[in-house]
Amino acid sequence: MNLRKMSLPRGWYPAESEEIVRFLRDKAAPKNAPAAVAPHAGWFFSGAIAAVAVSSLAKAETIAVIGGHLPGGAPPLFAREDAVETPLGNIMIDGELRELVEGEMAGLSGTEEDSAADNTVEVLLPMVRYFHPASRVLWMRLPAEEFSFEAGKILARAALRTGRTVAVLGSTDLTHYGINYGFSPMGSGKDALDWVRNVNDRAFIDAVERGDPLEILDRAERDRSACSAGAVLGATGYVAEITAAEAGKKPPGRGGRARLAAYGTSADAFPGSPAPGSFVGYGAFIFGG
Repeated sequence: MNLRKMSLPRGWYPAESEEIVRFLRDKAAPKNAPAAVAPHAGWFFSGAIAAVAVSSLAKAETIAVIGGHLPGGAPPLFAREDAVETPLGNIMIDGELRELVEGEMAGLSGTEEDSAADNTVEVLLPMVRYFHPASRVLWMRLPAEEFSFEAGKILARAALRTGRTVAVLGSTDLTHYGINYGFSPMGSGKDALDWVRNVNDRAFIDAVERGDPLEILDRAERDRSACSAGAVLGATGYVAEITAAEAGKKPPGRGGRARLAAYGTSADAFPGSPAPGSFVGYGAFIFGG
């Protein structure tokens, strides 16, 4: 069996299964969502928020985990191994679904194998294994461009053709603010933190809740309020296509609408401390659940 090994350094998530169980055992949401979006920072900073999204997914034979960190113009990336390694055990990759999705995308945008070490998918896989132990996964990453909304629709059509149940987990962090990220239009301190929470991240959150793919992409690029907008577009397009198929209608221009289920920033990991010079926003979005 061709196994994709864990590649992130220690500290991104617990290395021992017992630590993972302790972290996740009291974190769960109702499992009825066709799709969700989770943050992908280290668990110390965003793990509790990510768990809300991952645990919300409906029971599914396959969970498509869509990562990002790809600029517009980059090809979609797929893990082509047979399984992925986690501290809780290996998760099988749904090769049949991958071939259908990648085959259709290859004719439109080209695709490549994902051979890089990247946190946007890997950091969420132990949660997938814990909350959905019977599910296989599809590992893919999508670029920050309008095509990724169509890619979500392609995934939905492939799922319908296979007849299997599929849920989608997108992956993005929100505003990266401060000197570490070269982005500090509001200076520093509490005012900057409040601006990120209530203005910059809020505008992106509103776009996701409206299900508007162009606004999602525009806000992410113009406001620098999401690092992996392609993953959000993929989840949004998937829900739009599945919803339209269930209703027997043509998919709308807008995507599936989501609700913000949890929000925070990396500054919240240090309660009572002054606002840090650099910090990141995180949100858990749940579609239709």
